[in-house]
Amino acid sequence: MKRDNHYDAERMLRRAGLRCTQPRLTVLKVLAAAVRPLSPEEVVRKLGTQGPNRVTVYRVLESLVRCGLVHRAFTGQRAGRYELAVNCGQKQCHPHFTCTVCGRTICIKKFSLPIVRGLGDGFVVQRQQVRLEGICPRCG
Repeated sequence: MKRDNHYDAERMLRRAGLRCTQPRLTVLKVLAAAVRPLSPEEVVRKLGTQGPNRVTVYRVLESLVRCGLVHRAFTGQRAGRYELAVNCGQKQCHPHFTCTVCGRTICIKKFSLPIVRGLGDGFVVQRQQVRLEGICPRCG
């Protein structure tokens, strides 16, 4: 991450009411550089031996989710996958495509869907996430 992006991560953390700790900054750096949602294990691997341990990475991810800087991507896989929430609104996340052959999940940021309406009396949509499944170009 460039120096100015590092500053942006610090500012994001402060605005969210979180202290700028090295584990939070490094996890944000990994997520900012990722082109797809990452599992906690992938974050740990990318951080390497110099990064925080697995438990710390899980705690950092959960604190970043609680404050809205990061969200769990809806991928249909058991393990959670995380990404920066910059491309999503309060009520809607961008769609994700999961390959049924290799299991890879990619973000589809140039495509959006309207919020679902007309579910009937009493239903209130709090957050809409869309997951598409199929075969990716690598596996096709």
